[in-house]
Amino acid sequence: MTRKIIIDTDPGQDDALAILLAFASPELDVLGITAVAGNVPLALTEVNARKICELAGRPDAKVFAGADRPLMRPLITAEHVHGKTGLDGPDLREPAMPLQKQHAVDFIIETLRDEEPGSVTLCALGPLTNIAHVLIRAPELAPRIREIVLMGGGFFEGGNITPTAEFNIYVDPQAAQIVLQSGVPVVILPLDVTHKVLTTAKRVDRFRAMGTRSGDASVALLEFFERFDEEKYGSDGGPLHDPNVIAWLLKPELYGGRHCNVIVDAANELTLGMTVVDWWGVTDRSKNAFYIRDVDDKGFFDLLIDRISHLP
Repeated sequence: MTRKIIIDTDPGQDDALAILLAFASPELDVLGITAVAGNVPLALTEVNARKICELAGRPDAKVFAGADRPLMRPLITAEHVHGKTGLDGPDLREPAMPLQKQHAVDFIIETLRDEEPGSVTLCALGPLTNIAHVLIRAPELAPRIREIVLMGGGFFEGGNITPTAEFNIYVDPQAAQIVLQSGVPVVILPLDVTHKVLTTAKRVDRFRAMGTRSGDASVALLEFFERFDEEKYGSDGGPLHDPNVIAWLLKPELYGGRHCNVIVDAANELTLGMTVVDWWGVTDRSKNAFYIRDVDDKGFFDLLIDRISHLP
C-alpha cells in the first residue's frame, strides 16, 4: 500500500533532491506540493517546485503557493547558501506546468478532510508556516494527520544560522512551536543527523555516472550547494538535509532516535529558534516528538542514488 504524503517545501537544492526521491519511490503517493517562503521568497519557491516536478518527469503533479511570510516575524532568506534563485547550479528551464489557483493552506485542509483519517503524512522541508496556519484555522483536523515528518532543529550539533538555531526553525519559531504543541505525531530530522550525511566527491560521482538529465541536474545542484558548507566546515562535501525526511519514510531502519520532549525558544533573541531537546528525560514534560540522532549514511546514499537513477 502506498503512503499518501504532502510535501511542504521552500526549494532549495536539498529540497530538490528530496522531491526527486519522493517521485522516484512507488511506495509514496505525492498528493501535492505546497510552497512556502524560506530559503528564498515565495515567488521563487513555487517556481522552483514546478521546475523540479518537470525535471522528474512529473508535470502532472500539483503545486500550490502558500505563506509568503512567517506568522509573526519578517522573512529571513538564505540566498548566501542557495543562490539568488534558490536553485542555482543547474540550468533548469522555466516551468510550463501551471501553478494551482488554490492556496496551499486551503489545499492541505481540504485534503485532510477528504482523505481517510490518519492516512496523510505532512513532509515539511522548510519553515513550518503553512502547517501552522492549518492547525490554527482547523485544529479539529490535527487527529486526522498521520504524522508530521520535518527537517529542522539541532541540539547536540547546535545551529547553522545562529549559534543555537537551525534555519527552518529560526525563520518561523512560532510556527514550529504550534506544530510541536499540536498533539500530532512528529518526527524530527535535525542537524544532528543531517550533518552525518555528507555529499563526498565519490558520492557525487555516482550521480554523474547515471548519465541522465536528473543525474546531471543532481550533480549541479549538489556541487553548488556543498560549496558553502565545505568552506564553513572544512569537510569533503556538505550535509544533505531535506532528503532525510523522505528516506525516513522509505527506510526508517536507517535511522536511530528516541521519543522525547522538544520545545522551541520563540521569545529570547539570543536563543531564538533553538530546539531544546530533553534527550535524557530530566524534566516531566511530555514526550511530543521522535527525535532522530543517528543514520546509516551509506545506506542513505545507496537509497537516494538508486531511486534517482530511475528518473529521466
